Amino acid sequence: MTVVDLERDAIKAGLAEGTILLVDVREPHEFAAGHIPGSINVPLSTFHVAQLPEAGERRIVMSCAAGVRSVRALDMANEQGLALREHYRGGFKDWMSAGEPFDHDV
Repeated sequence: MTVVDLERDAIKAGLAEGTILLVDVREPHEFAAGHIPGSINVPLSTFHVAQLPEAGERRIVMSCAAGVRSVRALDMANEQGLALREHYRGGFKDWMSAGEPFDHDV
Protein backbone atom coordinates (compact mmCIF):
# COMPACT_ATOMS: atom_id res chain seq x y z
CA MET A 1 0.00 0.00 0.00
CA THR A 2 1.24 3.46 -0.90
CA VAL A 3 0.09 6.07 1.59
CA VAL A 4 -1.24 9.31 0.09
CA ASP A 5 -0.58 12.36 2.28
CA LEU A 6 -3.28 15.00 1.97
CA GLU A 7 -2.70 18.60 3.03
CA ARG A 8 -5.13 20.88 4.88
CA ASP A 9 -6.42 22.55 1.71
CA ALA A 10 -7.37 19.18 0.20
CA ILE A 11 -9.19 18.22 3.40
CA LYS A 12 -11.06 21.54 3.50
CA ALA A 13 -12.04 21.24 -0.17
CA GLY A 14 -13.13 17.61 0.17
CA LEU A 15 -15.29 18.37 3.20
CA ALA A 16 -16.83 21.44 1.55
CA GLU A 17 -17.56 19.52 -1.67
CA GLY A 18 -18.79 16.43 0.16
CA THR A 19 -16.25 14.23 -1.61
CA ILE A 20 -14.50 12.86 1.49
CA LEU A 21 -15.58 11.17 4.70
CA LEU A 22 -13.01 12.23 7.28
CA VAL A 23 -12.49 9.53 9.91
CA ASP A 24 -10.75 10.76 13.06
CA VAL A 25 -9.07 7.80 14.79
CA ARG A 26 -8.12 9.61 17.98
CA GLU A 27 -9.63 8.40 21.24
CA PRO A 28 -13.16 9.61 22.19
CA HIS A 29 -11.90 12.06 24.85
CA GLU A 30 -9.54 13.65 22.30
CA PHE A 31 -12.31 13.90 19.72
CA ALA A 32 -14.72 15.41 22.26
CA ALA A 33 -12.17 18.08 23.22
CA GLY A 34 -11.93 19.27 19.61
CA HIS A 35 -12.36 17.91 16.10
CA ILE A 36 -12.62 18.99 12.49
CA PRO A 37 -16.23 19.86 11.59
CA GLY A 38 -17.82 17.04 9.61
CA SER A 39 -15.39 14.37 10.82
CA ILE A 40 -16.54 11.19 12.53
CA ASN A 41 -14.80 9.32 15.34
CA VAL A 42 -13.71 5.69 15.00
CA PRO A 43 -10.99 5.22 17.67
CA LEU A 44 -7.85 3.37 16.66
CA SER A 45 -7.88 1.38 19.93
CA THR A 46 -11.05 -0.42 18.80
CA PHE A 47 -10.78 0.14 15.05
CA HIS A 48 -12.56 -2.22 12.70
CA VAL A 49 -13.77 -1.46 9.20
CA ALA A 50 -17.26 -2.65 10.20
CA GLN A 51 -17.49 0.51 12.35
CA LEU A 52 -17.15 2.77 9.32
CA PRO A 53 -20.42 4.21 8.02
CA GLU A 54 -21.43 3.86 4.39
CA ALA A 55 -19.35 6.44 2.54
CA GLY A 56 -21.42 6.44 -0.65
CA GLU A 57 -19.53 8.35 -3.32
CA ARG A 58 -17.16 9.88 -0.77
CA ARG A 59 -13.56 8.75 -0.31
CA ILE A 60 -12.65 7.67 3.21
CA VAL A 61 -9.72 9.70 4.55
CA MET A 62 -8.13 8.97 7.93
CA SER A 63 -7.08 11.66 10.38
CA CYS A 64 -5.62 11.81 13.89
CA ALA A 65 -3.62 14.28 15.97
CA ALA A 66 -0.52 14.54 13.78
CA GLY A 67 -0.60 11.81 11.12
CA VAL A 68 0.86 8.78 12.90
CA ARG A 69 -2.25 6.91 14.06
CA SER A 70 -4.03 7.67 10.79
CA VAL A 71 -1.35 5.73 8.89
CA ARG A 72 -1.76 2.84 11.35
CA ALA A 73 -5.53 2.95 10.71
CA LEU A 74 -4.85 2.70 6.96
CA ASP A 75 -2.71 -0.39 7.62
CA MET A 76 -5.45 -1.91 9.77
CA ALA A 77 -8.16 -1.19 7.18
CA ASN A 78 -6.07 -2.84 4.47
CA GLU A 79 -5.39 -5.85 6.72
CA GLN A 80 -9.16 -6.11 7.22
CA GLY A 81 -9.84 -6.08 3.49
CA LEU A 82 -10.72 -2.43 2.83
CA ALA A 83 -8.28 -0.77 0.41
CA LEU A 84 -7.72 2.73 1.81
CA ARG A 85 -4.63 4.87 1.36
CA GLU A 86 -5.40 8.55 2.06
CA HIS A 87 -4.80 10.41 5.31
CA TYR A 88 -4.51 13.98 6.56
CA ARG A 89 -0.78 14.28 7.06
CA GLY A 90 -0.84 17.07 9.64
CA GLY A 91 -3.98 15.99 11.43
CA PHE A 92 -5.83 18.00 14.04
CA LYS A 93 -2.65 19.73 15.26
CA ASP A 94 -2.09 21.17 11.78
CA TRP A 95 -5.76 22.19 11.57
CA MET A 96 -5.59 24.01 14.91
CA SER A 97 -2.23 25.67 14.24
CA ALA A 98 -3.72 27.19 11.08
CA GLY A 99 -6.58 28.68 13.09
CA GLU A 100 -9.26 26.65 11.32
CA PRO A 101 -12.68 26.34 13.00
CA PHE A 102 -13.32 23.24 15.06
CA ASP A 103 -16.17 21.57 16.89
CA HIS A 104 -16.19 20.14 20.40
CA ASP A 105 -18.63 18.22 22.54
CA VAL A 106 -19.91 20.01 25.62
